[in-house]
Amino acid sequence: MPSRLLAVLLALGCLLAPAPAVAEPVAPVPAGSLWSPPLAALDVTRPFEAPASPYGPGHRGVDLAAAPGVAVLSAGDGVVAFAGMVAGRPVVSVDHPGGLRTTYEPVHPTVGAGQALARGSPLGTLAAGHGGCPAEACLHWGLRRGETYLDPLLLLRPPRVRLLPPA
Repeated sequence: MPSRLLAVLLALGCLLAPAPAVAEPVAPVPAGSLWSPPLAALDVTRPFEAPASPYGPGHRGVDLAAAPGVAVLSAGDGVVAFAGMVAGRPVVSVDHPGGLRTTYEPVHPTVGAGQALARGSPLGTLAAGHGGCPAEACLHWGLRRGETYLDPLLLLRPPRVRLLPPA
């Protein structure tokens, strides 16, 4: 199996791990990772809280404190699915291989729908304000596979490797 394909499968496999109940410090991104943080620093002010049902309460992403105007970067290679206003807030969504979509808000976009991106490419700048944010600005960073919301911090954790006994 080519090493790139194996890396993709391992990275996607880490998304199956359950999300932690509380925010944890995020370890540095491992060398060769397919994902990177959307901001230079990860200051988690509100962790991911999975909803019990598709329409139930929860926090479908993580909030990251930063200064207004800082660059927001694509967490991985992909294509911009949407860049514009949603319910009065500027939002950018990026589709990634494997059916994953990351979302970033509030972000004043510098990209447009259909634009191909490499991991770490600028998406726009962080806008001030975000409901419940204890800082001057917070990025709400979300992750979905299909219609299922996932903890985006899982993208930054090294995959768990488990050896199985020979069959």
